[in-house]
Amino acid sequence: MNYPQSRLRRLRYNKIVREMCEDINILPKDLIYPIFVCEGENIKNEIKSLVGQHQISIDNVVKLCENLIDLNINKILLFGVVNEKDETGDIACSSESIIPKAVRQIKKIFGDKLLIIADVCNCSYTTHGHCGTIKNNDVDNDSTNKTLANQSLVLASSGVDIIAPSDMMDGRVKFIREILDKNSYEKIPIFPYSVKYSSSFYGPFRDAVNSEFAGGKRETHQMNFKNSYEFIREIEQDLNEGADAVIIKPALTYLDIISKVKSEFNVPIIAYNVSGEYSMVKSSAKNNHINEMEVIIEIMHSMKRAGADSIITYHAIQIAEYLKNKNV
Repeated sequence: MNYPQSRLRRLRYNKIVREMCEDINILPKDLIYPIFVCEGENIKNEIKSLVGQHQISIDNVVKLCENLIDLNINKILLFGVVNEKDETGDIACSSESIIPKAVRQIKKIFGDKLLIIADVCNCSYTTHGHCGTIKNNDVDNDSTNKTLANQSLVLASSGVDIIAPSDMMDGRVKFIREILDKNSYEKIPIFPYSVKYSSSFYGPFRDAVNSEFAGGKRETHQMNFKNSYEFIREIEQDLNEGADAVIIKPALTYLDIISKVKSEFNVPIIAYNVSGEYSMVKSSAKNNHINEMEVIIEIMHSMKRAGADSIITYHAIQIAEYLKNKNV
């Protein structure tokens, strides 16, 4: 078709026609809100590098969940913030660790009104801030898998709905699936961070979980962003080991990967709009460089358009409030 017979703007002149032709929408049900759970009572510590986000104690998590439900956000992702740490992350394998305690309390109050996803990794619980047990100056894959599996079993027994291992160890889905099935938790899904790049966009997150990570990156286990197709093997391996969905992290600068995964695999995709992406928007808005809400909505739609089914984002409450005011 050629101009002037074909005028593509005919479908843009009228607002209702534009809406009729839209095929991507953002709704509260698409959003997963990350929560940083800390020890103590009546605690709400501002995370300075994540404006508007806090480390909060379990009693305040309950209050936050009430607000989320009111906004029609029904999925949360929990991260632990602890005072005592060890060399291996075994401290997280106790039923009295912060996240199992939080899960039990949330389930007691809200039941099935909220879907609880628990991040499973050791970086929040190790003195060195790495994702697992250190041997020969590197994270030891197989010993770390044992800790992750034990941590997952404790979370399952506490009532968590979904296990989300974020460590990027080879075989961790297999270890976790086997221990869950052996203990009659075969119905609990595993949503691994199957595609997690060694990225500079994670900086603010380390502040959020009080990570002692001294700097640098995690290139020996997180993926190389200069590699275009490594994700295929990572996802294939996780699916073969029993993964039920995949998480891709970061999201905004990896929309091409989300799109390729959508084309290659018939599996639910969750995009993680990470801390550095969030902080850039907040910083630009503070300096009046952008219209914050317009940019947030555009970013969310780009992730859905690329192929994400759900989005983990620190913007979730802000988005849900915006949609509620618009009666969407």
